[in-house]
Amino acid sequence: MTTSPGPQSGREPTDSGRQRQNWVERRRTKIRDEIERNRRGEYRVPTWVLALALLLIVGGWLALIFLV
Repeated sequence: MTTSPGPQSGREPTDSGRQRQNWVERRRTKIRDEIERNRRGEYRVPTWVLALALLLIVGGWLALIFLV
């Protein structure tokens, strides 16, 4: 009975293990870069927040027009 070496065996990680590690490293780098930009004051408001604010403003005006 032979088993293929996995990440738990202490041998080389599989391709999917390396891809996952690369993904985790890229994600960490992306988060770290975003935090640094925010600390410098270069943050942006997400588009969905702007869309929600616009929807609330327009909805409020419509409610004032039709309900009053």
